Amino acid sequence: MIKNFIKAARLRTLPLSVSGIIIGAFLGNQDYYKQLVLDLEGTFTFICCVGCPTIFQSSIFWLAILTTIGFQVLSNFANDYGDGVKGTDDNREGEARMVSSGAITPKQMKSAMIITGVITLVIALLLIYVAFGKDNFLYSVIFFGLGVASIIAAIKYTVGKSAYGYSGFGDVFVFVFFGLLAVVGTYFLYTKELNFTIFLPAFTIGLLSTAVLNLNNMRDRVNDAKSGKNTLVVKMGAVFGKVYQYNLIIASFLFAMLYVVINYKSPYQFLFIIAYLPLLKHLIFVYKNKEEAMLDGELKKVALSTFLFSILFGLGQVL
Repeated sequence: MIKNFIKAARLRTLPLSVSGIIIGAFLGNQDYYKQLVLDLEGTFTFICCVGCPTIFQSSIFWLAILTTIGFQVLSNFANDYGDGVKGTDDNREGEARMVSSGAITPKQMKSAMIITGVITLVIALLLIYVAFGKDNFLYSVIFFGLGVASIIAAIKYTVGKSAYGYSGFGDVFVFVFFGLLAVVGTYFLYTKELNFTIFLPAFTIGLLSTAVLNLNNMRDRVNDAKSGKNTLVVKMGAVFGKVYQYNLIIASFLFAMLYVVINYKSPYQFLFIIAYLPLLKHLIFVYKNKEEAMLDGELKKVALSTFLFSILFGLGQVL
């Protein structure tokens, strides 16, 4: 049974979900300790640049990572449950889902969703306390509200009669929560302030995350249409779905490049371009693709490229 829940958690989606946290932490940590970074000028090793104080020694970083993983697992459980009880996954391509296959009953999945939601909310509360303490009550209330909103959004994606994932609004959810909230929210946890340029890499992560969702919807387009799941790809069709994918990837690159141009300090900031090499290959594959089921293998490529981008982009700003 535990093995089935691990499958339902879809661990391969976790690197993508934490990508925004990594960038927000790198940039937030850098701005908060800007003076210390200046004192370390000339020490261009990984340990020195992200070393003391390093984001990897920060409780804010790890609590944010755990919170995001909790939201992602909850979303995956809810997606498995919602699509399973509606019959959407009965003839889907790709890996089998647990509820539709009968490996996990709807009641068992509901219980898992409740437990995951409660644990994640507790971790989120601890994160809020560590970040804001007792002196920033308003910030604490705002972030608690965002945490509750994240839980509701994760569940309502496919669960219920008004599931927004069935109306073509899933792309908006992914862009906002995986991009804007993850990057900008994490940055704010460190700095307690906003810099308008932080929205540029947030747009990048949001667009790349949306590209993963769009790719998933392209693969499932025919089955989703038959099941009444009107994703954006179902609404726009296969041809425009490809065009949409091109624009998501290209726009994400342009926003990242704009951030570097505005905040240019060293050539290391262009390290992130390496992550776009497999994405370029991905776009060529999508352009030539005639069989949508073959797009399943591209999901990992885009997700891991996004994860690689977050690391390279973050390192590029501190080297």
